[in-house]
Amino acid sequence: MSNNALTLADDLTLNRMGYGAMQLAGPGVFGPPKDRDQAVAVLREAVDLGINHIDTSDFYGPVVVNELIKEALHPYPADLRIVTKVGARRGPNGEWNPAQDPADLKAAVHENLRHLGLDVLDVVNLRLVTHEGGTEESLAEQFGALAELRDEGLIRHLGLSDVSAAQLIEAQSIAPVVTVQNLYNLANRQDDALVERCAAANIAFAPFFPLGGFTPLQSETLESVAARLGASPQQVALAWLLQRSPTIVLIPGTSSVAHLRENVAAADLALPADAVAELDTIGKG
Repeated sequence: MSNNALTLADDLTLNRMGYGAMQLAGPGVFGPPKDRDQAVAVLREAVDLGINHIDTSDFYGPVVVNELIKEALHPYPADLRIVTKVGARRGPNGEWNPAQDPADLKAAVHENLRHLGLDVLDVVNLRLVTHEGGTEESLAEQFGALAELRDEGLIRHLGLSDVSAAQLIEAQSIAPVVTVQNLYNLANRQDDALVERCAAANIAFAPFFPLGGFTPLQSETLESVAARLGASPQQVALAWLLQRSPTIVLIPGTSSVAHLRENVAAADLALPADAVAELDTIGKG
């Protein structure tokens, strides 16, 4: 894998190809994996392939994924950075329930610490409650609660998920922001301006659902470009994101070692200018 890395702070350097651990849980990101040994193998292979950025949360499973990460990788490699998020809890049937009260957020940080076997979390993202690019509602109370834990030394860095540009500005007035995690991919380009804003401020922009999520990207243009380049459509979609902005970091998820290797190989796929121009038309259709 290319050593293309992004330094966000003196103690925070992320290789731009990371891994999202969400899919290690059972169906609907709920319950245990079908094959626990395979899940552990995927995590260990990710580190062996040079990934030093794993995205997770205690509400994946819930708890299941963080416990898998601890089982597979603890004691953690010195350069591994685990990015987690708080702001939701799972209901008994897998519901995604908002948990935005400051007391809930602080409790969730302590739970992530315990289940990951850590004394301090590298990055905690405040996840808001939409996948629509955020709202204009204030996040000062929630983000302030996390900033207090940062001041106490339980969190090194803070980030945001599902936010608008206005909310990013508000958060930055409270504490430094190192990551933004929003819906973004070839076909979902609503956050183009926010991607540029993050690049200008050296903030990592981590697209969730980089391959379309629960509805995978389907495009004749994407398939045509991929065939021409001798790559898979998924690899091309990931490579496009890496070339889209120098501060985009990727967290594609998979529960398969083979798919993990395919995703990582996308970091070395250079898209020629004509291919990028062709792919750019997908999100403008």
